[in-house]
Amino acid sequence: MTEIHRGLAGVVADTTAISVIDEDTGILLYRGYPAPDLAASRSFEEVAYLIWHGELPDARQLQAFAQAERSQRQLPAGLTQVIAGLPLGCHPMDVVRTAVSWLGAAHPAGAEDNLATSIDLMAKIPTVIALDQRRRHGLRPVAPDAGLSFSPNFFHMCFEAVPGPDALRCFETSLVLYAEHGFNASTFTARTIASTLSDLHSAVTGAIGALKGPLHGGANEAVMAAFQEIGSAERVAPWLSETLSAGRKIMGFGHRVYKHGDSRVPAMHAALMALASGSEDGRRLLGIYERLEEAVHQAKGLYPNVDYVTGPAYHLMGFDTPTFTPLFVMSRITGWTAHVMEQLADNALIRPLSSYTGHPRRAVPAGQAR
Repeated sequence: MTEIHRGLAGVVADTTAISVIDEDTGILLYRGYPAPDLAASRSFEEVAYLIWHGELPDARQLQAFAQAERSQRQLPAGLTQVIAGLPLGCHPMDVVRTAVSWLGAAHPAGAEDNLATSIDLMAKIPTVIALDQRRRHGLRPVAPDAGLSFSPNFFHMCFEAVPGPDALRCFETSLVLYAEHGFNASTFTARTIASTLSDLHSAVTGAIGALKGPLHGGANEAVMAAFQEIGSAERVAPWLSETLSAGRKIMGFGHRVYKHGDSRVPAMHAALMALASGSEDGRRLLGIYERLEEAVHQAKGLYPNVDYVTGPAYHLMGFDTPTFTPLFVMSRITGWTAHVMEQLADNALIRPLSSYTGHPRRAVPAGQAR
């Protein structure tokens, strides 16, 4: 009988040189460098360069890369109009997906420089997200500022202000830790689309659709929704009991590829602690965070994943909860596009088989005469 690997669990589909979880330590490596170490010492721009080029940039390379990104942040007028016309009730991920698809439609035919396109998407997606968050609050758009680096510019476009160092450090940490994570669902979706020799915008559009799901990128939104439902540390025990009794999944815990805890959590947790300890709301969320983490481990033996940390972190930075997953897109655009380029460098059409469980062959019954 054919062995079935549901969800492709345990199936090695291809090779990659972009990232790996080290078997001995369980630490996520980008091009050989531990992702937590990169988060502690390198900017998101440097990590994006590393993921795309294979090596960290020197000062000259970083300057040229940053200049290219800063010069492409402005959205075409047509795209701005399309976003303004989208329903306010749609999810922000729908807006990002639509924007990338529009950019693909506007892309000149035959101009397939995938690295240049990747930089263009890295530059424009934050502008899309900021524009969408502001329009939902009835606020005018704020133009990108080429004088600011990647993260400060994003806060400027969202809030007309750049926050203090703790918030910026926490945000940069999240971007670095979210940038790449092997053959996850959205990345595999992107590679599958690319394997048909479709274009990069189509591959990214498909990846965004996969990331939207609450079992993937949407988990950080679900975590914050749970924190808001719980309300205080004292409510953790009854909330967890009710949740487990109802058979509901506790988002932000467990991971398909980490068995002893997500290696990204300690770095992100340290950044959250620095951010949250300075406000009353932050301390309240930390109380829920710590009590729930302990209770879930006692009840289920599960460890938190990085979405468990980024949910409250993004909330404290002032972002609307439905915007959390688009923030993930801002980062993972680097990993997705790196995988698309790697797929195309030695392409094989991704086309798995299935095991049929339907009716055996049968005769078509006689129908009415025509």
